[in-house]
Amino acid sequence: MTSTTSTTTEPVTIPAPGGYRIDPTRSTVTFSTRHLFGLAPVRGTFRLRSGHIQVADRPELSTAEATVAAESFHTGTSARDAQVRSANYLDAARHPDIVFASTALLRADDAWVLEGTLTVCGRTRPLSLRVLSLSPGESGLRLSAAARVDRYEFGITAGRGITGRRLSLRLDVVGQAAERGTNGPVGRR
Repeated sequence: MTSTTSTTTEPVTIPAPGGYRIDPTRSTVTFSTRHLFGLAPVRGTFRLRSGHIQVADRPELSTAEATVAAESFHTGTSARDAQVRSANYLDAARHPDIVFASTALLRADDAWVLEGTLTVCGRTRPLSLRVLSLSPGESGLRLSAAARVDRYEFGITAGRGITGRRLSLRLDVVGQAAERGTNGPVGRR
């Protein structure tokens, strides 16, 4: 199925039904926010630890899950990175995983939206990922999606006024087709 969305998205082609294991070495999670009372931009990355996508015969029944390493927060400023990984923000020592789990795939405003939950610092809140592009790739798929996250919803309120409250996230994911019979959710059909 191909669908063209707004100017910020590309056509979406639903890949063949089946399980796709997300390749952390070929996938990226980037973010942008502002600090110093919203005046200065901050950009950075997280490392994807693992994940899977299950494409169903009926696309709206498809599912996805991804785990991001909290300790991988990186902006290139070591003092800031250490502070964000600390107990004041992400508390990466106690909460090493940031987890997204889908609950539904919907069509909204001529675009696909992956509804789900995001768990950060032990708190789970709803999150909508807007699918920017999706296409079959070499023995797998490529997916780009974006979301906006309010860190206050996860109890991360330190640094009010000097660090951004909201982060714009972008995921660029490469998934490899899982072999039939593989253990775990990606191998099931």
